[in-house]
Amino acid sequence: MRRSPAALTACLALFLGACSTAAQPAHQEPTDTVATVDGTSVTLAEVDEVALARSAGDFGSMPLGQALYESRRAALEVLVGDRLIAREAAALDVEPATLIEQEVVSQVVPPTEADVSSWYAANPARVQGATLEEVRQPIREFLTQQREMSARSAYLERLGKKMPVSIALAPPRVAIADVGRPVRGPAEAPIEIIEFSDFECPFCARAHPTVTQVLDEYGSQVRLVYRHYPLPNHPNARPAAEASLCAQEQDRFWPYHDRLFANPSRLTIADLKQHASDVGLDRTPFDACLDSGKYRAEVEKDIAAGNQAGVSGTPAFFINGRLLSGAQPFEMFKRVIDEELALSTISRP
Repeated sequence: MRRSPAALTACLALFLGACSTAAQPAHQEPTDTVATVDGTSVTLAEVDEVALARSAGDFGSMPLGQALYESRRAALEVLVGDRLIAREAAALDVEPATLIEQEVVSQVVPPTEADVSSWYAANPARVQGATLEEVRQPIREFLTQQREMSARSAYLERLGKKMPVSIALAPPRVAIADVGRPVRGPAEAPIEIIEFSDFECPFCARAHPTVTQVLDEYGSQVRLVYRHYPLPNHPNARPAAEASLCAQEQDRFWPYHDRLFANPSRLTIADLKQHASDVGLDRTPFDACLDSGKYRAEVEKDIAAGNQAGVSGTPAFFINGRLLSGAQPFEMFKRVIDEELALSTISRP
């Protein structure tokens, strides 16, 4: 079934970065300061005036506590940005709208027809079967909006270097144990990322290079724990998860993990055994482990832990207990990790 152009426009604006199938917000009072901009305060009440007006549908199946935080965070970033622009406009003796036109709108290069066609070809799932002609204008508007947001963010970043800004909005956190699952990074790392993933999920495969980039960029500051969340609509994901734990017995989980993500269409039992040979595993104990279903219960434990934490799709990352859902870009990981590193005392949930 095709959707109307208006509905398609709305769909294009939604970031669908997860394969689909609770966090608790920290308590802050309406009068609490959740940000300061050049010495002036932004209260939670001011944020909620914007955040609570948003539709719950904007957040899909996200847990309520996380959805509330995301709405508040988005509203707070708008309020902080508006104050930065207002202060700069006052200093330059111009209207804020004039400043935005000069520093943001005029910097945006309109998307070309080639840009529209390229985005359409790269995002078949998001256009839901519509023809290019049907969604040409919504895509153009979406790309223009993205570029305006990027230009505004770059300008606000420059302003933020001139005027001190601090954010004190408390994110929801979830306590999740590593239960002896495969780990990369030192135990004393200030940042712990617990990943719930599915070897058959295309969004998990898409996120894999980003996770690698995070590990490369932050080195010993990050500890990554991998836990399994095979979705019921991915029939090969559960055997693949069990196979990876069999590989862990021979201290080859990560080479095997990388091999599976490099070959997402080859996850049959025969494929899983061949991958074991390809990464240098001893096939006799590996095959016996996989055939016996030795780790079936362990995979079930991971699924149960994910459900309890509010996971509704894959991949899902908990960065010091803070949920980051879907195949997010590196910049989103960087934002959360840098915020955590900036805390004076980092305490894991």
